[in-house]
Amino acid sequence: MKARLVLLLIISTMLMFATTGYAREGATYSATAVMKDAKGNTVGMATFTEEANGPVHINVNVRGLKPGLHGIHIHNKGNCIGPSFTSAGEHYNPLGKEHGLNNPKGPHAGDLPNLKVGKDGTGHMSITTNRVTLSPGPNTLFTANGTSLIIHADPDDQITNPAGNSGARIVCGVIEKK
Repeated sequence: MKARLVLLLIISTMLMFATTGYAREGATYSATAVMKDAKGNTVGMATFTEEANGPVHINVNVRGLKPGLHGIHIHNKGNCIGPSFTSAGEHYNPLGKEHGLNNPKGPHAGDLPNLKVGKDGTGHMSITTNRVTLSPGPNTLFTANGTSLIIHADPDDQITNPAGNSGARIVCGVIEKK
């Protein structure tokens, strides 16, 4: 009788782990960040989606910014205290790389291409990255400290440490599970 109970317990445990693993494989993870300027005004929204252990798709829409290119990065703290947004910490960099998409020793996991803002002050970015995840793992954006998305005043040169000479932090949004 005891052997049957142990066998039943083992089979039940195996089924539980198999079912949990299957659920993760087909899961969709998502997050949002309400983007606010230094005065606390909402100037846009960012959405993050990861489907079935794939790359993360990031969609950013903002308004009221100076036309031109702006550096945009994921930072390692989920904290957006204006006006300087230094509370967001440094770039998200769990693997200890150097800054920039063009840096041979980089990039940081949080490095992204420049955001282009049109003459009307609106900007849109739609990109996919495999350097971060929304699912559990070493590059998840859902760390104990949280993460945030920062837009800078100037373009990112994509190579200079620590932030590509991208200037002041002008917009910030905390990345939150949806």
